[in-house]
Amino acid sequence: MAIDLEEQLAELKRGAVDLIPEADLAKRIQRGKPLRVKAGFDPTAPDLHLGHTVLINKLRQFQLFGHDVIFLIGDFTGMIGDPTGKNATRPRLSHEEIASNARTYQQQIFKILDRERTLIEFNSTWFGAMSAAGLIELAAKHTVARMLERDDFHKRYKGGQPIAIHEFLYPLVQGYDSVALRADVELGGTDQKFNLLVGRQMQEAYGQEPQIVLTTPLLEGLDGVQKMSKSLGNTVAIHDPPEEMFGKLMSISDALMWRYFELLSFRPLGEIAALRQSTVEGRNPRDVKFELAREIVGRFHSAQAAERAQRDFTSRFQQGAVPEDLAERLIVIDAPSVRLTGILKELGFVTSGSEANRKIEEGAVRVNQEKISNGRHELAAGHTYVVSVGKRSFAKVKLAKGA
Repeated sequence: MAIDLEEQLAELKRGAVDLIPEADLAKRIQRGKPLRVKAGFDPTAPDLHLGHTVLINKLRQFQLFGHDVIFLIGDFTGMIGDPTGKNATRPRLSHEEIASNARTYQQQIFKILDRERTLIEFNSTWFGAMSAAGLIELAAKHTVARMLERDDFHKRYKGGQPIAIHEFLYPLVQGYDSVALRADVELGGTDQKFNLLVGRQMQEAYGQEPQIVLTTPLLEGLDGVQKMSKSLGNTVAIHDPPEEMFGKLMSISDALMWRYFELLSFRPLGEIAALRQSTVEGRNPRDVKFELAREIVGRFHSAQAAERAQRDFTSRFQQGAVPEDLAERLIVIDAPSVRLTGILKELGFVTSGSEANRKIEEGAVRVNQEKISNGRHELAAGHTYVVSVGKRSFAKVKLAKGA
């Protein structure tokens, strides 16, 4: 059954920031030929997290509408190191690290994408065979002036910070990927907009119809402030155990919950609007958050695992002695993690480190209802914790890493 064009466009634009040029997307869909839709992922870390899945979800939407999806693993670009948003040259990964991470990506993406309708490509396929003369020809199709228009390069240049020549190659190489794959559409985060537009320019330079660019927002991490990033400790990895994933999702703020619904949920927008209205009419936002957590955990594990995770969460947090109306307190730390004893003192639950250690030895200290027995226990930035001492002292603490 043919899918209405307006329905397609509404769903494809859901959560999108840029669609360049928007009119072209409708025109290409109306041609009746499946679009070639590309998104690239440099395997710079061993695991994907929910922030990555914003793009993968968008690929899934294109698949559902009958288009061809290309999941491009940037095993060549990964060895260059994407300079986007960086104020210093990024360390390059070894071939072995890239290969190992790429294998993990291939195992994880099919929890979202249709294996039968997904083409996996590696950009080392064409760049490994490109000669030095070919690379020089590619570099001749762009100018230094245009490259310095990119915000991060501009800031580094003006600030006298070094820019390595190989960093200028990254946008060109990413752009040429679109030439090699003859992409109709390329997806990327908002931080990739410059690189995606270079792809349009490269296709024109090589005589191809320029791709449509669709950007999606960078998903905020559990802290609700900075983008989800493993280095910031605010991620939900898609391989996290069900109980851990469920608990992390339940820790997000009520306001951030709607952002996660928009970018991560597969529910129709009308259903999400109805859920939001139900909270306005008095439904407890916690119960709506249960629905979000069950959906996400069910996607990456199973519906049964999601139900077990909710029962575990309920028994540990709702049926325990933790007050439900705890006000959240933000504590900014200057390191990726902090000693629990210091947090107890900051909260006023103890007056000294020695008292904190004594309370821990007595078994009186719990974090998220789990008894702590190690005086050197650390709490990571980017997470929210319920900390208690005895049966009367409770605090909900959000830890954020300072600049």
